Amino acid sequence: MGESDRYQEYKHLRKKKFTLGAENNALMTLLVLNAIGFLGLLTLQVSFFFGQQSREVFYNSVVYFAELPSTFSAFIHKPWSLITYMFADTDNGLWRIVSNMVWMWTFGYFFQQFAGNDKLLPVYLYGGIMGALGFMTCGQITAMQENVTLIGANASVMAIAGAAVALEPSHRVLTHIRKGIPLWILLLIYVTIDLLGVLPVGTGYVIAHLSGLSAGIVFSLLLRSGRDSGAWINRFLFRAGNLFTPSSAGKTNTRETIFYKTGSRAPYQKNPHNTQQRLDEILDKINEQGYDSLTAEEKAFLQQAANDSQD
Repeated sequence: MGESDRYQEYKHLRKKKFTLGAENNALMTLLVLNAIGFLGLLTLQVSFFFGQQSREVFYNSVVYFAELPSTFSAFIHKPWSLITYMFADTDNGLWRIVSNMVWMWTFGYFFQQFAGNDKLLPVYLYGGIMGALGFMTCGQITAMQENVTLIGANASVMAIAGAAVALEPSHRVLTHIRKGIPLWILLLIYVTIDLLGVLPVGTGYVIAHLSGLSAGIVFSLLLRSGRDSGAWINRFLFRAGNLFTPSSAGKTNTRETIFYKTGSRAPYQKNPHNTQQRLDEILDKINEQGYDSLTAEEKAFLQQAANDSQD
């Protein structure tokens, strides 16, 4: 059996999963979770409608448990709303969720390019949590009415936008328009539009959104100084996701069996020449984890590839 046959056999054994976009794409995951939250509540609302239940009954029976209250005293009765509110929305907020997803895609794309794929979800969560704390603090101080609540991903999206700009404020977008637009200008446009929309509604919403923005900026400033404040979130999610995964002890390593256990013959021959496949793998790694995740050998390879392209 030749090496090409072994590779084809390995590809057959390794069945691909259905994914939306690139594998382990945190941005796509967040978009899907928000869509699920919106469509889930919308489906329940339709069922209430066919059951001849009023909108008030639907909100009191369903939305009440997902939205964030305006005071800490009410929050202690449903602490899960600290997370659920940033992944939920209703038909009243159709424009809000569409706007949020567009801005999240825009700034999230650039943030993943700058910092890596694994930083996006922590920023989203930090922004939502800080937005919630700012909203409830304002509600506690100003004695908001109990029916004033917070729902939607605005604070989290603000955090992603702030984090992207804090890393590369001078990065230019829409470069086909003269020399392009600096990313900080795009952030200024976004923040202006957002605040003009919530300012008439109440101060609490302004505080929530600005708190989320501040959380994202602080996250990136810490990241630039070498401190990854989202690492513990990724470790926790990894362990939680693999809590019920069987141990790999005692299992046959398919890769090792097919490629390396080939008797006395060497399983491969090292080729010192730069290859496009190797270059693509390194660029994908930079896209997902950032440049600092590269090993010394990978950085040397990338530098050599750059030198070769200039010859």
